Amino acid sequence: MNGCYGLYSRTLTTMPGRLSFSNITALAPMVRVGTLPMRLLALDYGADVVYCEELIDIKMAQCQRVVNEVLDTVDFVAPDDRVMFRTCEREKDRVVFQMGTADPDRALTVAKLVEQDVAAIDVNMGCPKEYSTKGGMGAALLSDPDKIESILRKLVEGVNKPVTCKIRILPSLEDTINLVQRIEMTGVSAIGVHGRFKDERPRHPVHCDYIQAVAKAVSIPVIANGGSLDLVKTYTDIEEFRKASGASSVMLARAAMWNPSVFSPKGLLPVETVMEEYLKYAIRYDNHAFNTKYCLCQMLRDKVETPQGKLVQAAQTNAEFSVAYGLQEYFQKVQEELQAKRDALQSHCLQNRPIMDGDVLTMAVKFERREYPPQITPKMFLLEWSRKEKLEQPSYETVQRTQDRAFQSTVTVAKKKYRSSLWEKSKKFAEQAAAIVCLRVLGIPEGRIGEEESGLVCKRKREIKGMNGSDEEGSKKRHLVDSREETEITKTQLVTNGDRHTPNSEQTKN
Repeated sequence: MNGCYGLYSRTLTTMPGRLSFSNITALAPMVRVGTLPMRLLALDYGADVVYCEELIDIKMAQCQRVVNEVLDTVDFVAPDDRVMFRTCEREKDRVVFQMGTADPDRALTVAKLVEQDVAAIDVNMGCPKEYSTKGGMGAALLSDPDKIESILRKLVEGVNKPVTCKIRILPSLEDTINLVQRIEMTGVSAIGVHGRFKDERPRHPVHCDYIQAVAKAVSIPVIANGGSLDLVKTYTDIEEFRKASGASSVMLARAAMWNPSVFSPKGLLPVETVMEEYLKYAIRYDNHAFNTKYCLCQMLRDKVETPQGKLVQAAQTNAEFSVAYGLQEYFQKVQEELQAKRDALQSHCLQNRPIMDGDVLTMAVKFERREYPPQITPKMFLLEWSRKEKLEQPSYETVQRTQDRAFQSTVTVAKKKYRSSLWEKSKKFAEQAAAIVCLRVLGIPEGRIGEEESGLVCKRKREIKGMNGSDEEGSKKRHLVDSREETEITKTQLVTNGDRHTPNSEQTKN
């Protein structure tokens, strides 16, 4: 993960605080395009609402919500540290989270994960691409109205934000109207309609007559989509598309991707100017370089072979993109500002501030094996300290989270409980993280490389070495002794929290 993370945390109607989908222009959901920099740029130029790119429910369900105090964002981070979704306060009341899903329960899990940070939840029912339809998602849902209804009802009943969906039209106008009327009955706040059939592509003309019929058939707002090819080139065209489709609102995909200033009532800006503004947001919010390149190339269009276009294609980092656009000073300034925030946060790092969670002291700690010498672990130090203090041996309770099979452990020492608020990839690492929390709260050495020798473990290991002869042979025997001792002090205890409970053996493989 780029950057330094600080604190980890774990409107339709006219009701105040709810996003309205009537008479709006929106940035449509686009894979690899609808990330934070493009969404903010679209808002700058006049979009009322912005959709994120389609994010798959299975991947999102594994994410952890992280407050990024360096970037001032909320990040949803996958177990492999990839940022799947990044948002910020500025768009909180105007960003719609679009998910790809074919499962009502999983859809609700993801919606509840993100609902406090977004304005609405949308289900993709229109994408015809194989990566979406092969899982029964996207346009594949159009052939399963029962599943559409179950997903939407589950979401409408389960979250406190507006729920919408985006569909494609069906070959039969009658079937299309029957579908949207059934969708309306679920309680959704709006329907986005891409005016093309499932097997049609952008080169095919949009069917405005179908969108008109849908708009007349339902009482909720209809958002027209698909006009970028022939109908929408400038801001004034947006209103013409709205009238031609009979829809309440309009969402733009490719027209906005090529030049998001299409949302501006002042007219289109030179694409070079727009690209510079986009790149500034990409730098400011540490956007993934692959995504930055993709968006810049989409805006370049037929200029990809120009000298500047070739610089963009050759660039691999946001720093290199800044050279292509003469933004080196801006890039350097932002990096200095972000580093200053990292430095300021470092001295108030969460690891130094334990927080009570019920009767458990918690910290955001991860066990990094490379930070400790071979055969030395925090559990060993905690065990030796407990012996030295004539306390009962530490005991560990470990639970496994069902959605991503991650582990979290709680250690009890002297009748007090300690736990890391972060989840680990194995039982062993979870127990080590819990031990680290306990050691840090108590101010006890944990054996990290470079730490002043405490004598807690090293003295005993030297004694074992003396009993067992050579360094190599002794090392092997010491490791066996240490592993057995850690296994002996680990207890399997059941905790009724809905997660799967697992043995806490240090011998278990990752």
